[in-house]
Amino acid sequence: MTRSTRVISADWRSAPQPPPLSVRPRVKTWADAYVKRVQLTDVAIIITAVLGAQQIRFGFPSVIDPVGRFSTPGIVVSAGFVLAWVIALRVVQSTDRRIVGSGAEEYSRIVRASFAVFGLLAIVDLLFKWDVARGLLAIALPAGTLGLLSARWLMRWNLARGRRNRQNLNQVLIVGSPESAAPLVRHLDRNPGLGLEVVGLCVPPGHASRHREVVTIGGRDLTVFGDCADARDGVAKSGATAVAVTCAETLGHSVMRELSWDLEGMHVDLLVAPGVADVAGPRMLVRPVAGLPLLHIDKPRYEGANKFFKAAFDRLGAIGILMILAPVMVGCALAVKFNSNGPVFYRAERIGLNNEPFQMWKFRTMIDGADKQKFALAQRNEGAGILFKMREDPRVTTAGKILRRYSLDELPQLFNVVTGSMSLVGPRPPLRDEVEQYSELVTRRMLVRPGMTGLWQVSGRSDLDWDESVRLDLSYVENWSIMQDAMILWRTARAVVRSDGAY
Repeated sequence: MTRSTRVISADWRSAPQPPPLSVRPRVKTWADAYVKRVQLTDVAIIITAVLGAQQIRFGFPSVIDPVGRFSTPGIVVSAGFVLAWVIALRVVQSTDRRIVGSGAEEYSRIVRASFAVFGLLAIVDLLFKWDVARGLLAIALPAGTLGLLSARWLMRWNLARGRRNRQNLNQVLIVGSPESAAPLVRHLDRNPGLGLEVVGLCVPPGHASRHREVVTIGGRDLTVFGDCADARDGVAKSGATAVAVTCAETLGHSVMRELSWDLEGMHVDLLVAPGVADVAGPRMLVRPVAGLPLLHIDKPRYEGANKFFKAAFDRLGAIGILMILAPVMVGCALAVKFNSNGPVFYRAERIGLNNEPFQMWKFRTMIDGADKQKFALAQRNEGAGILFKMREDPRVTTAGKILRRYSLDELPQLFNVVTGSMSLVGPRPPLRDEVEQYSELVTRRMLVRPGMTGLWQVSGRSDLDWDESVRLDLSYVENWSIMQDAMILWRTARAVVRSDGAY
C-alpha cells in the first residue's frame, strides 16, 4: 500500500459518518402492494386485449398458425406485442408511486405509452411489409387502452373509498416550524382523498417548540419528535412513510443534505414544499445550476398548439354531445314551454376571454322577468363572495327546479361552445358586475374561455365559498391539459347525477 493510499484511507475514517442504524428499515407498505396489483392487472388486460384482437383479426386457432408475410407463429406475434406494451408502460413509469392513484398524470402516461408503442409497431410493419400489425392495431389499441384506463379508474375509486374512511393513507412527518406547517396540515385534513395524513412534527434546530411534547396546528394536536436531527427516530416512532419539509430556506443546504442522508434506507419519501401554490405538471422542472438545485416554473401557455388542441377538443366534443343529447334537449324545451309563460331559452350577458362580452344560452328556469326582482331579494343572498345564490329562490319554476338539480338548464351552452365563445371546461362564466369587482389576482381567470363545467363544478359548485372557487379557477388556468379536461368532464357527469351543490 502506498503512502497516498494510506492518507486517503485515514481521511475517510476521520470524515463524519452517517448515524448508525438505530432502527430497522421499514417493511413494504400498502402502496407497494397497490402498485404490484396495478402492474399485474395491466399485464392481464394487455394479454386479453392482444389475444382477443388476434382472434378477431385472424380467427381461431391463430395463436399457433403462421401469420403475415414471414409466416410468423401467432403466439410469437402476440408475445411481442404484449412485451412491447408492458415495456412502454414501464418506460413512462405509469406505476410510479408518486403519481399512481391520484391526478391526471397517471392516465396521461398510459395514453402516451399506448400510442407510442403502437405507433412504433405500425412503422415497423410498414417498413418491413410484415402485414400483421395494422389489423391488430385497429382492435388492440382502443380496446387495450380503454381497458387499462378503466381498470386504473376502478382501482382508484376503491382506493378513494377507503381513504374517506381514513384507510390507505401515507403517514407524513413534517419537518418545519408550526407556522410553516399549518397550511399543509389544514389542506391535507380537508382533503383525505389526497392520501396523506400528518402524524407528527420535527421543528428546526433551536425552535421554541423543541422540548414540547405536543403542538396544536389547525385544531389538531401533533406530537413533536424533536428537531431535524431526530427525524430518523421520528419516522420510526410515528410509522411515517414520507417526510415533508415546509421551511427548507430556514434549515439551509447543509441541514437538508444531512436530513436526506439520515433518511437513507428508511423506505420513506422526502418531500420539499416549494413555496408556490397551484402550479403543477409540466410547468415545473428541477434543474441543477452549479450544484444547486433550482425549481424552474414555466409561464402558462395558452397559444400555439395548446390553443388549437383546446379548440378542437371543445368543438368536436360539443358536437358529439349535442348529437347524443338532442332528444333530452327537446324534452327540456317542451317542459319549459308548458310549465310557465315566457320564452324557452334565457340569454344573458357574460364576460368571456380577454373580458369580451358574449350572450350565454340556457333553458329558462325562472319566471319571465326574474332579473328585475333580483334587487328586492338582495338581503336573502346566500352566495359566496360577490355571487348571488339562493337555495329557495321564489323566482324558480317547478320545471326549473328539476332542470337546475341535474344541470339540464345548461345544455344550450353547447351552442356557445360550438361558436367559440365558451369551452367545455373552464372557469365559471361571470357577470359584468362581478368582473368589475375582481381584484388583479382574480382577473387571471379571463385568460381562458369560460367553461360549461370546471373544477368549481366538480368540487361542490354552489356550496363552495368565494375564495375556494377563485383558487380552483386559477389552478385550472395555471395547469390546463387535455387529460385534465377529460377527467373534469367525467367527474361532472358524476356530480350532475348526484346533484352535488346544485340549487
